[in-house]
Parts: sequence; structure tokens; C-alpha cells
Amino acid sequence: MANRNGEKTAKQVKKKKKRNNRVFRAVGKFLVIIQILLTLVFIGLTWRLGMIPEKYVAGLAGILLIFAVFLFTLQVISRGKAIVSKLFSVLMSAVLIYGSVYLYRTHDAVWDISGDTLGTEVDSMLVAVRSDDPAETVADTADYIYGIQHAEDGSDIDKAMEMVNRDAGTEVATAEYSNLNEQAGALLDGRVQAIVYNEGYGGILEEVYDDFQSQIKIIAQYSIESDTDNAVLDRAEEVNVEDETFNIYISGIDVYGPVSTKSRSDVNIIATVNPTTKQILLTNTPRDYYVVIPGVSGSTKDKLTHAGIYGVESSMATLENLYDIDIPFYARVNFTSLITLVDAMGGVDVNSEFAFTTSGEGGAVMNVQKGLNHFDGKQALAFSRERYNLAGGDNQRGKNQMAVIQAMIKKMLTPEMLLKAPDLISQVSDSVETNMAMDQIQELIQTQLNTGGDWNVKTIAAEGTGESNYCYSMPGTALYVMEPDQASVDNIKNEMQAVVNGEILTQ
Repeated sequence: MANRNGEKTAKQVKKKKKRNNRVFRAVGKFLVIIQILLTLVFIGLTWRLGMIPEKYVAGLAGILLIFAVFLFTLQVISRGKAIVSKLFSVLMSAVLIYGSVYLYRTHDAVWDISGDTLGTEVDSMLVAVRSDDPAETVADTADYIYGIQHAEDGSDIDKAMEMVNRDAGTEVATAEYSNLNEQAGALLDGRVQAIVYNEGYGGILEEVYDDFQSQIKIIAQYSIESDTDNAVLDRAEEVNVEDETFNIYISGIDVYGPVSTKSRSDVNIIATVNPTTKQILLTNTPRDYYVVIPGVSGSTKDKLTHAGIYGVESSMATLENLYDIDIPFYARVNFTSLITLVDAMGGVDVNSEFAFTTSGEGGAVMNVQKGLNHFDGKQALAFSRERYNLAGGDNQRGKNQMAVIQAMIKKMLTPEMLLKAPDLISQVSDSVETNMAMDQIQELIQTQLNTGGDWNVKTIAAEGTGESNYCYSMPGTALYVMEPDQASVDNIKNEMQAVVNGEILTQ
């Protein structure tokens, strides 16, 4: 009787063990099937990203699928629970999920800043009263006289005044002036109680009226959208970035917030890129360069920085006219993006030619040492904007700006930063934009991964002589400008042509 019970118990244990093995095999097969599906999703998103060469995508797909098949085979032939292979499947699935999310976010982040998503530019129109005025909102100004002028922003002024009348609850009284200078003066001396003007002109008013911003109070802001110039997008699409030398205009605008806002351009750098020889020439043109703005100023000259007020295409046209080149691409950033990006990178190590103390114009007062400096976002911005405490003034500021760009590029190419790329791009996607299409960005990265090798980078800066002269954007008042040194401009033209000719430049 005891033997029979023992035999029965042994059979039950054996049967239970077989059943458990079948369950564990089924679980293992299920886990591997999930892994295979996630592998296909990962490979699909890698292909969608479009930045990794086909041979690498194919190789990666082969390795991942072979590994998945191997794990699946272990589940079929294993007589045990094959716990190790199951753990590998779970681990691989977790890695594939993370990788898929990474690829998805990277693609969408790059798409957000590419030319494929460009649609509008924004004019930021401000309503200002004197700093001691009791009005806090437009509703408080129903009985005010508004100073307006149509010379610079006719249609935008009309749209902004419609919003003012809406918010004031009545059609306010207006006084027309011939230019922005007279309009601002009328507010400060009390002839009008409020004015409406383009935020992009705020910096110009600071040049005319000492501490203008401290003498006024902004009580409203209206965003006026306009369509992006299609010609800028169409011209960019025609460039073959794989083997054709091209120019990129890098513009740093002097506002915080949306990068699509028209504003003065404090940073004006042209990157001349030869993808075949891997040569880059970075050319800085001082913001105060005294030049003609094609299609805007006629034969009257203005500061280069003021061209940005009329749109990025005006800045590009101005530099094209100065150097006799074609600039199909632009990349535009604002102060917000520089601070955010540098902080997200954990700061950057920037080489300074001189030791100096910043004046605080850029938002931070600090001592800069000659040689290597570690900057956070605000410090990098202050270093980039300083000119008053530099013997070279605006010329040296341009060189410092290029030093910051070089430091950022160097750090971005480290493995740590490449892994953080989706987070970095997503954080600054609202304050960085380019008209380079997604497929052109993909092609550039694919070409670099295929060919490898280091890039040779040379920097050069246009020079000139400071003086006072009248500007198109602020008639009636002489402003500080920099008269171009033609020999310097001609030398830059020769250097740009050397890059086109395939020459390797030395610093």
C-alpha cells in the first residue's frame, strides 16, 4: 500500500514538473516573441531616424534578430526552466523599449527645428507707457493718446491697434509720427501717454535714449504672425549637402522666448562648409558693420544687426551682398536657447584670448581668465555678449562668440552628450530653428558616419573702424557704426573661395 502511494506521489511530482516545464517554455517563447516584435519596432525607428547608414542598420538588425532566434531556440530545446535566457529576454526587451523611445524622441526633436516645420515669423508688438504712469493694462488707457508710426511697421501697427482698441473697449485717440525716434520722444516728453512699437526696435531706442527701458513700462504684448518667405525654403532645398560646398548663416537674436520673433541679430557668423574636404570656415561679421540692407534700405546704409528686424532673409541678403556669396541655409538661436543648452550640457570649457571682467550686459558679472574657463549658461552668454571691457570691442566679441560655438561643438561630440541629445534638443526646440530640411540633416550625419575623419575648422573675423553715422532704421540720430575695412572683406572673400576650391586652411 505504501509502495503504491509512493509510486503515485512520484508520478504526480514528475507530471507536475513536466507541466511546470511546459509553462516555463511557453513563458520563455512569449518573452522572446515580445523581444522580436520590439526588435522590429527598434529597427523600424532606426530606419525612420534616417541618420544611420544603411549598412549599419542592416548589421544591427541582423545581430539583434540572430540573438532573438538563439534565445527562442533555447526555450524550445531546453529541458529546464532556462531562467537565464528568460532574464536575457526581459533585459533585451527593456533595452529595446528605451532605445525605441530614444529614437522616436530624437527624430521628432530634430523635425521640430528643421525647415520642414517652418511656417510663420512673429513680430512682437509692445504697448508702453512711462514708468511712473498708473496704467497697468490696456483697459486703463481708454482715454490716452497713442503715439504710432507706419514708416517701419505699417501693417503690424494697424493689427496691433485693433487689439488695443479691443482691450481698451473703445477706439483710442492716436497721433501719427514720421519715425520711431519721434514716436519714442513724444512718449518721454509727455505729448502722448502710450506708444505701440516693435520689440525688435527696443535695442535701437536704447542707443538713442539713455536707459530707455527704465523710463518706460510695458503693459501689453501682441504677437503678429506672418508667413515665412518661401524663397528662403525653396533655395535651401536645392542644395546637395553631401558633396556641395555651402554656407550657413548662424544668427543669435537679442530676445528671450520664441526664436521666430523678428529681432536684431547680435551674432552674425557664416559657416562655409566643404563636406568633401571636411573644411569649415567660420566668419564673424561685427553687429555694427555699416552696410546696405538689400530690398529694405535702398542706397542708405544701416547696421548689420538692424537687418534682423526685417526678417532673417534680410540678414542673409545683407551678408550675401557684402561677400558676393550665396547663403542658402540659416540657423537661428536666441538667448534662451544658449543658456538652456549650455546648462543642460553641464557647462562648457571655453578658451579666452584675454583676461577681463564682464560689465554685466549679458546678465552676469564675472572675472574671465586668459586660457580655459568653465562657464554655465549665463556665464557663457555674458562672455559672448561682452564688448565694453575688451580692447578689441565688437571685433573681439565676435571671436569670443566663435570660441563658445567651438566649445559647444567639442562637447556635443562626446559620448555622454550624444546620449543626451534628445533631451538637449527637446529642451531648446522652441528657441532654435533652421531652414535645413530633415533629409538634409540626415544626409549630413549619414555622410559623416560613413566617411569618418576629423573636420578642420578655421575662424576669421571682418574688421573695421568705429565712427558715428546715420542709419536707415533710426533716421535723424547718428549712431555708433563700424565702417568696413575693404581689405579685410576681400581677404574673407578669398578664404571662402579657397574652401570652395577644396583647399585646406590653416589658422
